Formats: sequence, C-alpha cells, structure tokens
Amino acid sequence: MTKHYEVIVVGAGSMGMAAGYYLAEKDVKTLMIDAFDPPHSKGSHSGDTRLIRHACGEGLDYVPLALRAQKLWNALQQQTSERIFLNTGVVTFGPKDSLFVQTAINGGREYSLNVETLAADEINARWPGITLPSDQIGCYEPEAGILFSENCIRTYKRLAIQKGAELKTNDPIMNIDIFDDSAKVSTNSETFTADKLIISSGAWNKKILDDIDLKVQIQPSRQTIAWFDSDDILYKSDGFPGFFADVPTGVYYGFPSIDGTGLKIGRYDNGDAIDPSYYNNEFGAYPKDKKDISEFLTKYMKQANGDINVGKTCMFTNTPDENFIIDTHPHHNHIAIAAGFSGHGYKFSSAVGEALCDLVTDGETKEDLSLFKITRPSLQPENKDKSFTKARGK
Repeated sequence: MTKHYEVIVVGAGSMGMAAGYYLAEKDVKTLMIDAFDPPHSKGSHSGDTRLIRHACGEGLDYVPLALRAQKLWNALQQQTSERIFLNTGVVTFGPKDSLFVQTAINGGREYSLNVETLAADEINARWPGITLPSDQIGCYEPEAGILFSENCIRTYKRLAIQKGAELKTNDPIMNIDIFDDSAKVSTNSETFTADKLIISSGAWNKKILDDIDLKVQIQPSRQTIAWFDSDDILYKSDGFPGFFADVPTGVYYGFPSIDGTGLKIGRYDNGDAIDPSYYNNEFGAYPKDKKDISEFLTKYMKQANGDINVGKTCMFTNTPDENFIIDTHPHHNHIAIAAGFSGHGYKFSSAVGEALCDLVTDGETKEDLSLFKITRPSLQPENKDKSFTKARGK
C-alpha cells in the first residue's frame, strides 16, 4: 500500500532539512527524501562552515531575512551541544565604488545594524593579517560570524526525527506526478503520495523542475575552497574575522583558522557550469583551483598563503540575477520550490525552511518573498540567450 503524507520534502539538505524540522514542530505528517544521507559531500552545504552577514551586500531586501535566520540559528544553538554559530565578526572590503560594499554599508544604516565603516588603513591596523591598498574601503559587522553548516543540518535532522518526521536517505527521486490537490513521488525503491510537496534539491533542482515541465533558468556550477596553512597569531578565529572581498580580480570569501585548521578561502565567481551528476570533483583538477585563491592571498593576506592543508570542490546553483527562488509552483499552489541560491543562500536556510513550511501549511509567510518569485522575467526560457553574470561589484 502506498504511504501517504501531508507533506513530502524532496531534497533534505540545507533548506529541506530545516523545512522538515519546522513542519514536524507543527505536527505535520512529513516525509523527507534525499538521494544521499545529509549532511554529505555532494551538497552545496559541504565544507564545514558558512558565513552569515546581516548587512547584506546582495541587496537591502535580504537584510530582514538574514536577521530572521540569525534568530532561528540562535534558537537552534539552544537545542544542541554542537557548535551552530561562532561570533567572529565579518569584514567586507573592496574598491570605494564597489556596489556590494556600498550596499552592505547602506544596509547597516537603513536597518540600524551594528556596522562600522572603515578605511583601508583602519582595516590594515586592526587586522595585521590584511593588507589593503589605500583606494579600498570596508565595513565590519561584529555581530556576524560563522555557521557550522554540517552541524546545523545534523541538528535539524535529529530534532525533526524526534518530533515525528520521517527521513528516507540514499534513494534518488525517479519521478514526480503532480495532480490538482496532491502529488506522487517515486524513488528508486518506493512510491509515496502527499497533499503538499516541497522541492529543495540543490544542484539537482534543474533536472527535477525540467521533469515536471517547469522550465526556469538555473545552472549548477563547480566551485572550489581550500584551507591554507597560515600564521595562527594573525588568522585564528579568536582575533580574525570572516571576510568577503569584492576586488578587481574577482569575488572571494573566507574564514579564520578554527581549531588550527588554517585560513579557509573560496572564490565566489569564475565557476564552471556542470551537470551535478557528472563533473570532476577533485580539487586541483584545474590550475585555477589553487591559482585564483593563492593569488588573492599573495596580494591581500600574504601570511596566510602557505601550503594547502585541504582542498575541496562544492557546487553553487545560480540564477541569472543571483536572487533566489522561494515560491509556489505557478499553476499548483500546493507545490513549494526553493532553488537557485547562487552561492550565498546557506546563511538564510533556517529562515527559508521556516518560510517553506509556512507556504505549504498556511499559504503565506511572515517574510516578504516577492524578490524570489519563480515567474520573474530573468528566469524564463525566452531569456535563455542572456548569459549568467555575476552581479556583485557591478
């Protein structure tokens, strides 16, 4: 007999596991399905840590969502002994005309956040591990910091199951049928039905949405991160912040050395379009894997440019305008979709999970999600000839 649920969550990673938790908290009969066993190295959540910033350079509309996410992360921390959030502060820097930096500064002012604007020499003096040229500027958020992404998923997973949610792992989705008031989901081994459906499958969203005849422009890309052997006197987490850099050579983000692991850095832009099921996930397979981030460190953080302790690949799933998709299906409002988080979505995943839960249970959310409509023009197939461009710093 086919098992029936009130809600099925397809993809139990960053957003999906959070949604499963908030659904279970509402006593909604929920099944979460994942092709792997979260947390895992195949997801956009892999790599241990993610930054959370509140004065979002991505746009002022993101600030309320970031503040809600931080509140939910703090609440999650109260329910576990695992590290969820580490308050290191985050410094953002780049040329004085960087739109990203200016937006972050403006966001701090608009929402009365604790954000300090700093000249290059002030940044260099406060953190001797950074060397900025005089024509750059930055801002510092002392209340921002680092999320332990895999711990977050593990904690949501444990709590969701404790509250009654079911989780089916290592069982890929083979087919989804959508009806007027329900959905049927077939995995490699079983078939399930539900009144409502949440689709949150990360880099695999493109294939799933294509299969249910919902054509939108999203594109997975291969990105790399690495931990460099660095001077812990300069770069350890009790004195050095997380950072985001929008500089002329590219867009970079990084983390202080935590527990002696070395400074972690990745490049946000310059990724390669991929099929998530078939791509080279070996760090160092391409010269730029190390070259791009090493050159950045040589210029801006030279005492961190030691040997690479660990290098990894990860995946972003990009939209053309870099804004997310958090919406219901245009023709089926019992189907909610979370996709296209474009490399800057993890910090919001607690709030996105809550919003997905609200969409399928209440039909509306506490947060304004109008920026994330799936019907916006930039996502539509007729615009597919327009290239995916990184908006940051432009």
